[in-house]
Amino acid sequence: MTTAHEHEVHHAAANDHRKAAHHFEAAAKHQLLAAEADDKDDEVAAAHHAYLAYGHQIQAIKYAEQAAVEDESVDHADVDHE
Repeated sequence: MTTAHEHEVHHAAANDHRKAAHHFEAAAKHQLLAAEADDKDDEVAAAHHAYLAYGHQIQAIKYAEQAAVEDESVDHADVDHE
């Protein structure tokens, strides 16, 4: 049975998974735009989109790790109470 606290933690983790997915998607979009710019020999646009992609990737990893820690904290709490 899931407690109210466990439900809240899993809900928070779900939100962090969604945020991570959003940033991974944005990173992929900017990587593709950087590739298009490289194809056109547009170094400025390529560098700009690569920079934005990197920032989104960092944010995505942060949220993904946060979600994993939240989910794991509930799992470990269950073990501690057995």
